[in-house]
Amino acid sequence: MKLEQLREQIDSIDDSIVDLFQQRMDIAASIAQCKREGGLPILQSAREREKLADITEKSRDDMASYLRVLYSLLFELSRTYQEKLHGANSALYGKISDAIANTPQLFPRHATVACQGVEGAYSQLACEKLFAAPSIQYFRNFEGVFSAIEAGFCRYGILPIENSTAGSVDKVYDLMIRHNFSIVRSTRLKVDHSLLAKSGTKLEDVREIFSHEQAISQCAGFLHTLKDVKLTRCDNTAAAAQLVALSERTDVAALSSRMCAELYGLSSLQVGVQDAHNNRTRFLCISKNTEIYPGADKTSVMMILPHKPGALYKVLARLYALGINLIKLESRPMPDRDFEFMFYLDLETSVYSEEFVQLMSEIGGICEEFKYLGSYTEVV
Repeated sequence: MKLEQLREQIDSIDDSIVDLFQQRMDIAASIAQCKREGGLPILQSAREREKLADITEKSRDDMASYLRVLYSLLFELSRTYQEKLHGANSALYGKISDAIANTPQLFPRHATVACQGVEGAYSQLACEKLFAAPSIQYFRNFEGVFSAIEAGFCRYGILPIENSTAGSVDKVYDLMIRHNFSIVRSTRLKVDHSLLAKSGTKLEDVREIFSHEQAISQCAGFLHTLKDVKLTRCDNTAAAAQLVALSERTDVAALSSRMCAELYGLSSLQVGVQDAHNNRTRFLCISKNTEIYPGADKTSVMMILPHKPGALYKVLARLYALGINLIKLESRPMPDRDFEFMFYLDLETSVYSEEFVQLMSEIGGICEEFKYLGSYTEVV
């Protein structure tokens, strides 16, 4: 047969599939009504398992795996449609609705903000990008920033979450599991590292370089060109510059921002030593309370899924069915749990969309644990 004749057959079959699919969804709507009247949950796991087993039994051997994938997605679409008709509306979305209604229309220009490090840290630069005149409180580590927010000592906190060269900041993700907070803003900051030392120190004199582990990773190419140089990790790039300035040694240097050279009276031995010239770090602005400002089009969540095949697929299928774009997926091992992980997701969808409402009303039901981290906009 010719190609066009085969395509005509495909078109005819597709017409039948469209009609049958719509008939199936109409029946699913009637089933939703029966479940509502009987007080039954939408998800009927035993029924789905029986159905998949029956389909596998009826299929050709070479088609069995394809049909299981097709019907798993079909079940997901059916459940999504039933839950929509069921009028499901969780306590979580009630909390989100209250936050939307009670959050001021404008993001504050002035606030007390917690930053990790010391004066000159990149977190400070990100903070000044988000706030016109912040009152900054510095903390030695990321744990201190989270604790300051939870205790109400600072209204907001700034935390680096990922870098375009070095990847995710794992320590921050791990702390997210243990602390309660809400993301209210994010921003991306161009990061340019310089090698700073005391005046009179030459590049060939340097025997030890101090910096944060992320900066060391971001400058790996440059550092490999140096011979017999020790790399020492410290809490923050600005703290590294401060350490060099206070040291009596003349053979030490710091990877830090050019602003720190002026702050701590250091000289730049070499500027722009990061591997990528378009090196950017994404920072989160967190608060104790849920605040959702107008225009929020990104949402972050964390979840623990059942430890069985297909658990993550069910979440991704739900996002696909709703047409919600997943822009980041991160997994971190759970403390004190063997081979179990917390999944972190960044989603791109307006907080006002019907799809967002539906997702927030439904997704908790397919997770062992679910944590809504906030809806926000990103400042570029």
